[in-house]
Amino acid sequence: MKRKVGIMGGSFDPIHIGHLVAANEVLNIYKLDEIIFVPTGDPPHKDNLRAASFHRLLMVNIAVLSNNKFSVSDIEIKSPGKSYTLDTLSEFHKLYKDTEFYFITGTDAVFNLSNWYRPEEVLKLCRFIAATRPGISIEEVNAKINEIKKMFGGNIEILQVPMLQISSTDIRERFRMGVSVKYLLPESVEQYIIKNELYLRCGNTP
Repeated sequence: MKRKVGIMGGSFDPIHIGHLVAANEVLNIYKLDEIIFVPTGDPPHKDNLRAASFHRLLMVNIAVLSNNKFSVSDIEIKSPGKSYTLDTLSEFHKLYKDTEFYFITGTDAVFNLSNWYRPEEVLKLCRFIAATRPGISIEEVNAKINEIKKMFGGNIEILQVPMLQISSTDIRERFRMGVSVKYLLPESVEQYIIKNELYLRCGNTP
């Protein structure tokens, strides 16, 4: 029987409870064997990462430590140049034989999927799980999924997760303003951010 492995990519700048809840829902509903969190190195569509890659990698490791079904890969952070999902999935297919991959992202990514690098090949390498995000209706997402399937094929499914209106952008702003972030992210990650003085000023933190 094939193993079933989830890949959860993202900038995780920083990782928060919303990411962990979505991953755990996919783990339970699709009965996965493992979920691998993959912090982005140099993502093609984001130029404004605030924390350095090693900080983001460490925060993800801290956040998932208590769940033995969660692991972390530095595959994109170690990779030179831009991080493309196609390259990451291709590499995982080489590393994990006889495995079915589930790529976990937000429904907002579905609306941008046609702009990804070789999206038709990405969709051949995984089942695409789009977790609901506040402000985007299921009807809108379904219409976009049908459009994407006509263009590129593939298997895209919507997963409705508890409506946690949490974003990394809001958390960074809270740190900058000195507003409490309690219960929005794991306490261990909060303490790491405080200790390393991340998100307290503009620009990347060294």
